[in-house]
Amino acid sequence: MKIDDAAARLEALGNPTRLRIYRALVRAGDGGMSVGKLQTKLDLAGSTLSHHLKALLMVGLISQERQATTLICRANYDMMRGIVDFLVAECCADAACGGIGKPAQFA
Repeated sequence: MKIDDAAARLEALGNPTRLRIYRALVRAGDGGMSVGKLQTKLDLAGSTLSHHLKALLMVGLISQERQATTLICRANYDMMRGIVDFLVAECCADAACGGIGKPAQFA
């Protein structure tokens, strides 16, 4: 993942409302959640939810699928794993600690 892409995705998640939305979708699993249910669950105005969903869509953190009259939102788990991998890819690269969170003397 390019650093600019990672920064854009992390910036999107840096907003508390978007982070709440994203976490709700991650918890929902592969089936996702309808926009209406998400709105009710998080007690958000429709326009506010729409604004934040658009931001998450633009950076690829979520996807949407229309099922008849219902719009289903889903977390993009591959993208989530990509961000986590990006963050830990060089863990301790300069410190030779032997792994995430392990001080060098315990490696």
